[in-house]
Amino acid sequence: MTTSDADAAPGDRHDSVLTPVAPGDRIFNLDMLRGWAILGILAVNALTFAWPFAIALSEETRPWAMTTANVTGDWVTAVFFQDKFRTLFTMLFGVSVFLVGGERDNAARGGLLRRRLFWLGLIGLIHGLAFWYGDILLHYAYCGLLMMLVRSWSAGRLLWVGGGITAVWTVLAIGTGLLAPVLMSALGPDFAAKATAGGPQLSPAEIIAVVEQVRSGYGAALLQNLQAWIMAQGASLFLIPVSVPLMMIGLGLFKSGYLSGRAPVWLYVLMTLIGAANLALLGYAEGLKVTGGTLPVVGLATAAAGAATLITLGYASLLILMSRFGLKALTAVLVPVGQMAFTNYLTQTLIMVSLFSMPWGPLWYGTMGPGALWAVVGAVWLAQLIWSPLWLARFRMGPLEWLWRCLSYGRWIPILRSAA
Repeated sequence: MTTSDADAAPGDRHDSVLTPVAPGDRIFNLDMLRGWAILGILAVNALTFAWPFAIALSEETRPWAMTTANVTGDWVTAVFFQDKFRTLFTMLFGVSVFLVGGERDNAARGGLLRRRLFWLGLIGLIHGLAFWYGDILLHYAYCGLLMMLVRSWSAGRLLWVGGGITAVWTVLAIGTGLLAPVLMSALGPDFAAKATAGGPQLSPAEIIAVVEQVRSGYGAALLQNLQAWIMAQGASLFLIPVSVPLMMIGLGLFKSGYLSGRAPVWLYVLMTLIGAANLALLGYAEGLKVTGGTLPVVGLATAAAGAATLITLGYASLLILMSRFGLKALTAVLVPVGQMAFTNYLTQTLIMVSLFSMPWGPLWYGTMGPGALWAVVGAVWLAQLIWSPLWLARFRMGPLEWLWRCLSYGRWIPILRSAA
C-alpha cells in the first residue's frame, strides 16, 4: 500500500473505527525508503517502456550500438538498480499489509485490507492491459492476500521463515552462477555459446520490426502490450514464492524496530558494509563481463547479482543511518515522493508511454539505448522530487492515493488540507 493509511502508527492498528490517519501518524523512514524505491524502480523499468519485451530477456537481442554511453548506462542499471529497488518496495508492501489490516483478529481492518487489495488488483489490471505490461500492482494484490494470513506473526517468526526462503533462493542463484560455467565448459563450446546467448530469441531485425509495428498506431501498440502482458503475468505467478517471503522480511524488520531506526547502530553499519562489499563485487564482475564476457565472468556476475537482497538491505541501512546522524534533511527529500508512491508509480507509466509508445507523444520507442534513457529517467526523477512536495503542501495525499482511499472506504474522503 502507498497511501497515508499504510503508515498508520502501530498503536492505531487495533482501532475498530476506521478513521483516516493524521499526518503526524506517518512514519518517516517508511516514506523515505518508499520514495527511494519508487525512484529506483524507474531506472530498471525504463528499458521496457522504450523497447519490446524481448529486450529484457537477452542482451543478444539488443540492436543499439555498444557506445561508451550505452555500455555505461547498462552497467549502472545492472549494478546499482536491477532487483534492488523492486525488492525494497516489496518488503515495504509487506509492512503496509500489517499497518492497514492490523492483527488478524481485527475484523474491521481486515475488511478494509481486503477491499484495498481488490481495488489495487483492479487498478493494476487496467494499468497493465491499457498502458504498460510491466505492472506489478496486480501481483502485489494477490500476494497481499497470502501475506495477510501471516501478518500477526512475530518479528522473529517472519524473519526466520521469510529470510529462510529468501536465503534458499539466494544460495540457488549464487550456486547456479558459480557452477554453471563449469558445467557448460564440460558440455562443450557450442553448448556454452548457445546457453550464454540465452537460447531461442528474436533477432535484432525482428526487434526492429516489432518497434515499427508499435510506432504504427495505438491499436498495434495495444496488441503488442497485451501479448507482453500475458507473458509477464505468467512469469509473475512464479515470483509468488519470491515476493511473499520478501514481504515477510519487510514486516519482520518493521516489527523488530529495524526499519524505524531502533536497532543497534553497529547492525546498520554491518549491513551497510555487507551490501557495499557485494555491490563492489557485482560492479567488478559486470565490468569484466563488458570487456571479456567469458563464461566464468558471466557466472561471477550472476552469482553476485543473486545476492541483490543484501545490497537492498545495505541501501536501506545506509539511509536509516543518515537519518539518525545529522543527515535527515538530505533523506527528507525522498519523503514526499514516498507519500505519493502510488501516484508517482502510475505517473511514471503515463510519462514514459506518452514519450515512447503513445501516438500523442514524440514516439521515441525503439530510438534510445541505455545511455540516452538515463537522461529521461533523471528528468522524471527531478519532476517527481519537485512536484510531490508542492502537491502535498496543499493536499493531504496524492490524487491516486485519494481515489484508492475513497474506493476502499466507500465514502468521500477530504483531500484539501484546509478541509482536514
